[in-house]
Amino acid sequence: MRTFRNRTVRALGLTGAVAAAALLLAACGEDGSTSGMHHGGTTATASASPSASSASSAPSATGSFNDADVMFAQMMIPHHEQALEMAKLADGRASDAGIKEIVAAVEKAQDPEIQKMKAWLKGWGRPESAGAGHSMAGMMSEQDMRRLAGAKGEDFDRAFAELMIAHHEGAVTMARDEQRDGADAEAKALAGEVVRAQTAEITELRKILDRLR
Repeated sequence: MRTFRNRTVRALGLTGAVAAAALLLAACGEDGSTSGMHHGGTTATASASPSASSASSAPSATGSFNDADVMFAQMMIPHHEQALEMAKLADGRASDAGIKEIVAAVEKAQDPEIQKMKAWLKGWGRPESAGAGHSMAGMMSEQDMRRLAGAKGEDFDRAFAELMIAHHEGAVTMARDEQRDGADAEAKALAGEVVRAQTAEITELRKILDRLR
């Protein structure tokens, strides 16, 4: 009888231990599951943040260009066209050799650049004109153009130098905006050339103006 009782006690003790172990494992399983869900949520959040960041900085799906590139081309085309109009007025009016050299440089550089920008806009499927409401830095007024057309000799040279300095400064401003905000490599390269060439011409025009005063 005593042996049977001892076996019963040992059996009950073993059963209790097994039950306790089962409860402990169940509790650990719940903790592990909860912990896994928490860490999984943290991981998802962490991985979502870079995705959101990448989406905001990713290039436009329309190609390698952006709105800044389009605006640069749309605004620089008429800006260059006016510079060519100013250069044409020098024929028969300009007398200074330095002014004539600047005129030749403007005609040589800016017409090909106009054709290049028109080709970009066509390839991008965008119109050549930016439309109303967009102002271009350095553009001459009708009164400025009449003043230039009515001058001759040194008067023309001085007026041309003054007006072309302001015109070039406007172009340089727009080109620097493109360098900062644009995405298209060719457009940014052209902007860099505009900055380089027209800054140099501004320096020469100022020297001519000082000489003529």
